[in-house]
Amino acid sequence: MKDYIYQRVLECAGFIVQNNATIRAAAKKFCVSKSTVHKDVSERLFDVDRLLFDKVKIVLDKNMSERHIRGGIATKNKFKKQAR
Repeated sequence: MKDYIYQRVLECAGFIVQNNATIRAAAKKFCVSKSTVHKDVSERLFDVDRLLFDKVKIVLDKNMSERHIRGGIATKNKFKKQAR
């Protein structure tokens, strides 16, 4: 693995754990695609740092379980804004 990829994997994973961030937020922060962040933290990170991989997995599983709630809130806010 190239050095810049190795560094990006660690930075993205650290950001996700520290901020309880989603993959989308990490992608925006590091100016890479969501696919790249997903591959970094779900595949490459396993080979780089397994302890950090476990921490990231916990955050991403939590985000996945709350995804439908955030979607509902976004829809509610969208219709509130349209009503004004």
